[in-house]
Amino acid sequence: MQLNNNVTEFILLGLTQDPLRKKIVFVTFLFFYLGTLLGNFLIITTIKTSQSLGSPMYFFLFHLSLSDTCFSTSIAPRMIVDALFKNTTISFSECIVQVFSFHFFGCLEIFILMLMALDRYVAICKPLHYMTIMSRRVCGMLVAVAWVGSCVHSLAQIFLALSLPFCGPNVIDHYLCDLQPLLQLACTDTYVINLLLVSNSGAICTVSFVMLMLSYIIILHSLRNHTAEGRRKALSTCISHVIVVILFFGPCIFIYTRPATTFSMDKMIAVFYTLGTPLLNPLIYTLRNAEVKNAMRKLWSKYLISDGTR
Repeated sequence: MQLNNNVTEFILLGLTQDPLRKKIVFVTFLFFYLGTLLGNFLIITTIKTSQSLGSPMYFFLFHLSLSDTCFSTSIAPRMIVDALFKNTTISFSECIVQVFSFHFFGCLEIFILMLMALDRYVAICKPLHYMTIMSRRVCGMLVAVAWVGSCVHSLAQIFLALSLPFCGPNVIDHYLCDLQPLLQLACTDTYVINLLLVSNSGAICTVSFVMLMLSYIIILHSLRNHTAEGRRKALSTCISHVIVVILFFGPCIFIYTRPATTFSMDKMIAVFYTLGTPLLNPLIYTLRNAEVKNAMRKLWSKYLISDGTR
């Protein structure tokens, strides 16, 4: 439902227009993206090849790393390449594809984080029923629902984007296509569409964040009845999850739960959750998780042994 659209492409201003700063952006975010790919690929490979990481928590961590990789890939490559050119444009169709992929994998990450919180709740509060409740079949169904839900959310974003008429300005003061900057260019009253955006993306971010924090408060409260060793292990896992939740949801809530206005800090805040969080997640989950670190050491040892026997 593309309405009165005279714009075939958009100009992305990126993070900066200064040639020197563009080179710094290119080098910095190339390392960020390569680090994201390496870290998440290492987690994916470790979980897939290690028999000791077969619990539901690592099943969800596998999908979190996968969504992190795809989420970053929907933004970073184009942003890095655009930093090499003075003027960068993106076609209308490419912009719509980026909106879809960006929201799809971002929403998938939110749902996976909620599933990880559910897993920790059942493991700590209902340990005797854990394997029955969080069976492989149930976990697979929950992840499938997360993928379908993310698709529905992204299609709603596309519906809103295609309902916007563009008939004049086509300069986006950002490094990506998203509904917030697109609303600034639409030649119509965007009040209702902005309300729909807040009730969709904003509500998903806010409600999910509140539910996640409440679940971890309940989990931490229930740790009083556990042994000192059990408390230490559960606390270490939960703290990792809470750090990831705060780092991801804080910027998202700031961006998607306010009127259609843009601030100078928006681009840097967007960098934090589009590129920073996918890079930090592998570090947070590996540095604070002895099982993952041990599995990675075994995988590395196997690789060295197999490489040495050639």
